[in-house]
Amino acid sequence: MELTRRDAAAALAAIGATGGVALGVRRTTGGADSGAGGPDPSSDGAALSDEAVREAMTAVARVVYPEAVSGVDAFVGGFLDGRLDGSAHAAGVRAAAAEVESAARSWYDSPVTDLSPAERDGLLRELGADVADENPDGTTAERVRFFVVNELLLALYASPTGGELVGIENPQGYAGGAESYRRGPP
Repeated sequence: MELTRRDAAAALAAIGATGGVALGVRRTTGGADSGAGGPDPSSDGAALSDEAVREAMTAVARVVYPEAVSGVDAFVGGFLDGRLDGSAHAAGVRAAAAEVESAARSWYDSPVTDLSPAERDGLLRELGADVADENPDGTTAERVRFFVVNELLLALYASPTGGELVGIENPQGYAGGAESYRRGPP
């Protein structure tokens, strides 16, 4: 199943994100990365630029998302265009992505984007994000679970295409039309 920017916009609308307008404005004006995240990190865990956050989140999405999904780059980029605003949540996403990047550089001597899928999976497991409860104010594992893993899963399953993968025919915020209510479950 191919994810598209339209799926990203639908996911943003489904979760009530006001970033859908920002998505359109950034794409129209060509301002995909305003540099609002600061400089790219060295190995010390400094703040990531918005482009570096997109790259790190996309690399993680390729491990977290089912293999049947394609179009991950455009989907994650589009979703993050609407989420990386000036909010406290966006700051949490940036900080958690920086923590993942710092761990990758520290433990694997490479940025997360250069790691193989198995190494990325191992990194998330070593961080404890696979078993941690989500908590935006918790440990590194809990923050990575909340701001990276759960953010990516929310994006996927709030989209019409992603929802279809798990049998959610009409994700919240995506009506699907009267026809979908007339027929029985698949």
